[in-house]
Amino acid sequence: MADVLDSTLMQNNFGTTEIREAWTDKNKIAKQLQVEAALSKVEGQLGVIPADAAQKIVEQSKLENFDIEALAKESAQKRHSLIGLINHLQKLAGSQAGEYVHFGATTQDIVDTGIMLQTKEAYQIIVEDSKKLIAILKKQAKKYRSTVMIGRTHGIQAIPITFGFKLAVWLDEALRNHQRLVNLAKNGIFVGNLSGAVGTYAAFGEKGPEIERQVLSELGLDVPNISWQSSRDRFSEFAAVLGIYSGLLGKIGHELFNLMKTEVDEVREPFKEGEIGSSTMPQKRNPALIEGLASLSQPAFKDVGLMLESLLFDGERDAIHWRNEWIVLPEITNYLDAQLQSATYILAGMQVNEKQMLHNIELQRSLPFAEKIMFNLGKVIGKQSAHKLVYQCAMETIEKKEHFIDVLYQQAEVKNNFTKEDLINWTDPQKDLGSILEKVDQVVSKAEEIG
Repeated sequence: MADVLDSTLMQNNFGTTEIREAWTDKNKIAKQLQVEAALSKVEGQLGVIPADAAQKIVEQSKLENFDIEALAKESAQKRHSLIGLINHLQKLAGSQAGEYVHFGATTQDIVDTGIMLQTKEAYQIIVEDSKKLIAILKKQAKKYRSTVMIGRTHGIQAIPITFGFKLAVWLDEALRNHQRLVNLAKNGIFVGNLSGAVGTYAAFGEKGPEIERQVLSELGLDVPNISWQSSRDRFSEFAAVLGIYSGLLGKIGHELFNLMKTEVDEVREPFKEGEIGSSTMPQKRNPALIEGLASLSQPAFKDVGLMLESLLFDGERDAIHWRNEWIVLPEITNYLDAQLQSATYILAGMQVNEKQMLHNIELQRSLPFAEKIMFNLGKVIGKQSAHKLVYQCAMETIEKKEHFIDVLYQQAEVKNNFTKEDLINWTDPQKDLGSILEKVDQVVSKAEEIG
């Protein structure tokens, strides 16, 4: 095993079957042959090479005609990643037609355009899985719209929220991430490159730009304004967008990890009979899926950084920075798609402990309602004075482990203006949700536009 993505035992923790298929050696060679075939076809149509030679090259540019191990061996011997494919295609096309294989192109033309086809294929899978995640988040945000739980800031209980609110915040971020994905295609990220040795079309002759335009149209790729052999910003933008999305999914994983802790016990990941949490502690139900979801953001972030290094190309091109892309693209697309599929599965099947959520609100003996009480009291004695009084009562409640309402009601400013029933009424979490329901509905409505 050279990499976890190649490990039969571990690969499903780090990637998905669909994305792995996009990055197989077979698909890589198939895409490169697709580019070579389209190049010869267009050159034949434009009279740059003989039409019959073009036809023979196209006919032989089939994956089944190539032995990947033989290509790898020749490429290693000659220290050139594409020469094995070129030589074998030339041999298959015959002595005369073979002379026109790869006509006018440079290796980077074929490799860049081929890897862009693979990237677009992986991208389309990710977009569809993003839609599935959004659908589940939307469904669960609606379902738990009014399910009260405690909100936490800095890890400490704050004021009540609903679980649907938490989900809607994630949903809104997912919608922004999905729009970033969609914008990649709109922003001309998926372009090919057929401009020759240093991007000047010199070997193609005067028809060079037209050859490139028609070939890329044939392949379903956008046409660049000028050569991008030394301009790798598109791949950096692609990686950055995926990295940002991965950050959301890692955050969701971390939050669910905390909510599943025994002492919190508000959410549990899907569980089926027979799953084992520990080889020595039979009682354990570990957050295995959740941990996996959270863990993949770390390598994804590293990949974004590595991809940014590819911006530092020397001259018109080099292989020092170029090769970063060959590492990053298969990895980051696998990591993100694994997160998308895992998050969708977890959120669809999670167990939500609504009773425990209510119980956790009550743990601090009404302290989470200090803000509401302060503002109600402030209407009579002023907000700043109310803050001081409520603060003192809250600190006493914490130190003496008494009930907050009892401590408050001992204060003359409170007792003279309000009944104890007033205070108790202010500790109803359903009456302390602000505009939560309105905002949840707003985000869900926005998500409906995705379908």
